[in-house]
Amino acid sequence: MEEEIFGPVLTVYIYKNSELDEALRLCDETSPYGLTGSIFATDRKAIVEMEKRLRHAAGNFYINNKTSGAVVGQQPFGGSRGSGTNDKAGTKVNLLKWTSIRTISETFVSPVNYRYPFMAEK
Repeated sequence: MEEEIFGPVLTVYIYKNSELDEALRLCDETSPYGLTGSIFATDRKAIVEMEKRLRHAAGNFYINNKTSGAVVGQQPFGGSRGSGTNDKAGTKVNLLKWTSIRTISETFVSPVNYRYPFMAEK
């Protein structure tokens, strides 16, 4: 649960139902990497809780789906923590990493009053 494995490898960790909290903690806190993860469940309440607990555990997170299902060019892919920045080169999300959004407002008609209309005395 600590190494980032690349290749056709499936890591399985078996736990008792009563040990779910500990299993989620291990997934969330053990590794400095966080490329991809998935959970499989039918209980909607459990899915919501696991997704919430594992929010920062993986940049690519799948629910009831295989962990290699990113749609390139449509879905950011890149992992979190030591595995990347949650984006993939070529996506709009990646482009935003290289920008600094700024707003510039210019008025060409000089103000004649400092008050806004809703501040006008009646």
